[in-house]
Amino acid sequence: MTQPVFKLGVLKLGCIGAAPLLDLLLDERADREDLETRAWTSGAKLDPAACDGPTAECIAFKADLVLLVSPNAALPGPTEARNALLAAGIPTIAIGDAPSKKAFFKKNEEGKQVKSVPPGLGFLILPCDPMIGARREFLDPSEMALFNADVIKVLAAGGVLRAVQNELDRVIDAMKQGATPALPTLTVSAETALAAAEFANPYAAAKAYAALTIAEAVAGITTRGCFVEQDASKYVTLVAAGHEMMRAAALLADTAREMEKDNDSVLRTPHAGSGQPRRKTALGDKPA
Repeated sequence: MTQPVFKLGVLKLGCIGAAPLLDLLLDERADREDLETRAWTSGAKLDPAACDGPTAECIAFKADLVLLVSPNAALPGPTEARNALLAAGIPTIAIGDAPSKKAFFKKNEEGKQVKSVPPGLGFLILPCDPMIGARREFLDPSEMALFNADVIKVLAAGGVLRAVQNELDRVIDAMKQGATPALPTLTVSAETALAAAEFANPYAAAKAYAALTIAEAVAGITTRGCFVEQDASKYVTLVAAGHEMMRAAALLADTAREMEKDNDSVLRTPHAGSGQPRRKTALGDKPA
């Protein structure tokens, strides 16, 4: 009997660093027989007017699962999109940056922040995916592309994307079996990412941890430069510093991976044609 195809929708509202690759993360060789993926985007903007059309198209696809990717998930555009997906009965996992936490945590009676998500909704928060230095005096298309390239390198080499892959593989595999899995409600911290990366060389792990920690710190610098500091002579320095930090983090992440290559211990987790994740380390080995 032919296996039913699992339909995955990826709705990108605005942009975070991880966004360009999330629809490709689960079918890296484009040969999975069990998975059909479609992606929609609102482009750079994420106001409700920009989000309405892509959201409607995503709902019409009748996906089994939707990844809703956006910065600051508490903003009106992503919030309305989440509500529309849930109203349509589509299980949804929101993937966002650190400010997105505001959408999924509320204060309880004791004043503590606790998770608050409705049934059918999960989230993955990526603190190491920081805000870009969006000041007109500094940011041009080339700088934007270079910053996001550095972010992607840190997320990939540092284990953040593998942590996301692991959660999505778990959920999709369970749903394919007819189960109703617990959707993730996870902040992918530097520690979580490092555990998913499974570095064999402790010095490589230390460099990757440094890269992830620097990347997370970038957000504080660029947020201050974009929203707090109003003196151009100061905010231009801040956003430029944030981008220099991101570049340094990418170089550390690259060095960490090169050290693993020197040991022939790079962990690879490819998907089989059936969708099952496989593992290998030695370059010449077959995934098992």
